[in-house]
Amino acid sequence: MKRPNLLQSFRHAWDGWVYALRTQRNLRIHLCAGGMVAATAWWLDLDVLRLAVLALMIGLVIAGELFNTALEAVVDLLSPQYHDHAKIAKDVAAAAVLLLGTTSVIIGLLLLGPPLWQRLVSLGVISLG
Repeated sequence: MKRPNLLQSFRHAWDGWVYALRTQRNLRIHLCAGGMVAATAWWLDLDVLRLAVLALMIGLVIAGELFNTALEAVVDLLSPQYHDHAKIAKDVAAAAVLLLGTTSVIIGLLLLGPPLWQRLVSLGVISLG
């Protein structure tokens, strides 16, 4: 089998991205959440280290969702009928995405929480007394 050239490799990756966007509701939810986090981080003018950690977490959650989609497709191909092991594989992959998402929320709150609180207090949205 002939190896694809670099342009073909990017095309395959793009096709996978488009497929996942069209078919995976949770991926679209993660992208929206990541966009809101990025917009909030920009509004808060976070330092580069905090931005880098948030970008890393957004990327990990999205990559996790893509891996989960790929694994589900392979499991469905190998086991079209219900099988306990197929269920386990899918459930564990989904659990990995849940763990990534939960971890990203905790990190997001730790990084965004204090500066967001300060900004809301300075704007008078939150009163301290």
